[in-house]
Amino acid sequence: MDGTVITKAGLERVTETLEYLKTVARHEIAERLRHAITSEANAGENADYLDAREEQALLERKIAQLEQRLTSAKIAEPNGGNGVIDVGERVRLRDLETGERVDYELVGSLESDPGAGRISAESPVGQALLGRRKGEVAVVDAPKGAVELKILEIEMSNAST
Repeated sequence: MDGTVITKAGLERVTETLEYLKTVARHEIAERLRHAITSEANAGENADYLDAREEQALLERKIAQLEQRLTSAKIAEPNGGNGVIDVGERVRLRDLETGERVDYELVGSLESDPGAGRISAESPVGQALLGRRKGEVAVVDAPKGAVELKILEIEMSNAST
């Protein structure tokens, strides 16, 4: 895929996170640096100061990465009426081996959160699902072997609205 695919809701979440990092997190680190500088005469030997500088560098790198990915982001625009799984849609699946049912929201890699049921379209499961229709079986290559997932439902998710 060219650029980063992201849902509208994902774009909002990532933009909020970026704003938090640029305001609140930067301010917190600046306060830690000020406190560390005033608490010891030689800042170069102050462990708190050195830790805060390292954290500041990591924060700035994360901000730069998010800004760069957002500049190349493309909003996913699923066609909910075509019956084909696309980024921005929710799917209900059944594992044919275990009978377990799972719901996933197919999202861009920048907003992936498997614990919240949002899986990246670039993940093995996401790749196996893209372009499939209700009733089809998607085969996912997993470390324990092939997993067969039957597609029970496809619907527009809140991530795409």
